[in-house]
Amino acid sequence: MFSLQLFSANPNPFLRPKPYPKSKRTHVSSVLQWNRKPELAGETPRVVVITSGKGGVGKTTTTANVGLSLARLGFSVVAIDADVGLRNLDLLLGLESRVNYTVVEVLNGDCRLDQALVRDKRWSNFELLCISKPRSKLPIGFGGKALVWLVDALKAREGGSPDFIIIDCPAGIDAGFITAITPANEAVLVTTPDITSLRDADRVTGLLECDGIRDIKMIVNRVRTDMIKGEDMMSVLDVQEMLGLALLGVIPEDSEVIRSTNRGYPLVLNNPPTLAGLAFEQAAWRLVEQDSMKAVMAEEEPKKRGFFSFFGG
Repeated sequence: MFSLQLFSANPNPFLRPKPYPKSKRTHVSSVLQWNRKPELAGETPRVVVITSGKGGVGKTTTTANVGLSLARLGFSVVAIDADVGLRNLDLLLGLESRVNYTVVEVLNGDCRLDQALVRDKRWSNFELLCISKPRSKLPIGFGGKALVWLVDALKAREGGSPDFIIIDCPAGIDAGFITAITPANEAVLVTTPDITSLRDADRVTGLLECDGIRDIKMIVNRVRTDMIKGEDMMSVLDVQEMLGLALLGVIPEDSEVIRSTNRGYPLVLNNPPTLAGLAFEQAAWRLVEQDSMKAVMAEEEPKKRGFFSFFGG
């Protein structure tokens, strides 16, 4: 058994219970406050790009789960799949059969923007927008300016501007990456605790800052406590020290991710919830309030008298 203590970076963002007397001191302190709606910080719509540089670290999974978590918290969300060649966000959301029009058809004048938006039947305040269909050719002029026009059109639509516009960025740092980050004013960097991901994440952080995006937070994905304990995996504290970014969330390794992907049913909709699903919900909560978390030490059983780094809330 391990006892985890979770702390928020903001001084007093959560309603805490009255502390126990010293004679009844407990090792567990819950900080997430589920009996209230989080307070939306910043100007809306919040345009957030989810990126990493390296492929396969969980960008699309993060986009699907954080996006639906925001919708479940009561905020209107438009998720844009900006990966032109390898579109997958619709599969993870189970909406692939309903994507009839894309941004390409909108730009060509074949349909209206509202026709290209796919509304999730489970949560009507969540909508998906795909840039193009697989194997289709983009217009020659499509790039960052076209995506900025698209975001501006979402802001000005008759139904009202969404609270969040989340852009699922393609892997790499080529033209697709530049296009995806152009309209964003904040970024979520997804990484895993391995040296290849961290090198790419560090490079992407520099590119985001050069593009004027200063609000950058990271999500550390696929964390395994057993490997951290055996010193076979870097701890979240190590990752945070290497990248120097505010920590938005820590997602534990979870075999349910593969099942949910194949079913087109995001983790956050599972009942009962999984650990990874709860971690995504916590990350979405912090994103709303522009909060962050701190990696702390988790104490092992007293008889072992050891410490290892894991994560905080």
